[in-house]
Amino acid sequence: MESMQIGRAKLTWLNGGVTHMDGGAMFGVVPKPLWSKKYPVNDKNQIELRTDPILVELDGKRLVIDSGMGNDKLTDKQKRNFGVKEESNIDRSLDELGLTRGDIDYVLMTHLHFDHACGLTMWDGEQLVPTFPHATIYTSETEWDEMRNPNIRSKNTYWEQNWKPVVEHVHTYDKSIEVLPGLQMVHTSGHSDGHSIILFEDEDETFIHMADIMPTHAHQNVLWALAYDDYPVTSVHEKQKWMGFGYERKAWYVFYHDAHYRALKFNENGEVMNSVKRQTYSYED
Repeated sequence: MESMQIGRAKLTWLNGGVTHMDGGAMFGVVPKPLWSKKYPVNDKNQIELRTDPILVELDGKRLVIDSGMGNDKLTDKQKRNFGVKEESNIDRSLDELGLTRGDIDYVLMTHLHFDHACGLTMWDGEQLVPTFPHATIYTSETEWDEMRNPNIRSKNTYWEQNWKPVVEHVHTYDKSIEVLPGLQMVHTSGHSDGHSIILFEDEDETFIHMADIMPTHAHQNVLWALAYDDYPVTSVHEKQKWMGFGYERKAWYVFYHDAHYRALKFNENGEVMNSVKRQTYSYED
C-alpha cells in the first residue's frame, strides 16, 4: 500500500476494488485521439478506474475518504457493464496496518454514486449493516437529499441499499464543514448537485481531493469534463477555481480513481513537481 505524509496528515490508499468505464463518457466531448494519449484504453474503449478509499490519520483520528466498491452488491450484469473485475479488500488492507473497520472514526463522502458508496454497507448474513460501525459519515445535505430521492436519471447510481442501513450515522452540511482542524469538505456541485471536494491545509502543506471533478491525472485540463457530470459547466468553473488555488500553494492532488498515480504535486504553472505512483499488487495468496 502506498502511504505519504502531508503536514500532520498521513495518507494510505486501501484496496477498494476497480471498475472499467467507457473512456468516451469519462472524457466527455474530448476526442479520443487527445485523451487516449494521456490515459490508457483497452479494446472495449474502457479505462481502468480504481475505487480505492484513502485512509487519513490525523490528530489521533482515522478517516476514510469514500468507501470503495464493497462486496456482493452488484449483479453479474452490472459487474460486466461496469468492468468490475475486483471488489473491495478493505479488511485485508486495514489488517496490514493493524486496524479494523471499527477503528474508523469518520467517513468523508465526496458524493454518493454507487462506485463511491457501495462500500458504506456490507452483508451480515442476509442483512445489510454499516461497514464502519463506529464512524460518522459526512456528506453534503444536497447529496444526501438526492441519494434518498433520486430523479429519473440519478436513480441508476443512488441505491437504497447504500443509504438505508447508515441513516443514523450520517451528518450533513450546507456549503462546507471543518471535520478536524485544517481539514474541510467543500460543496462544489458539478459532477453531481451535491458533489464536494476535500481540502487539507497545515501551514505550508496542502492536499486537495477533487473527487470526480478531476478523477484522474489525465483530467487536469479544466475544460475536460465528464459526460457523467450533471452540471458540466459548474465542474469546469469549480475545477478552474481549485486548480488555481492548488497551483499557487503547490498543493498535492490525491486520487480515488486513478489507476496510475496516487498523488501529484503541481507548481504555479501547473507542471508536475512530484508524484506518488500506484504500485500494482495482488492479494491472491
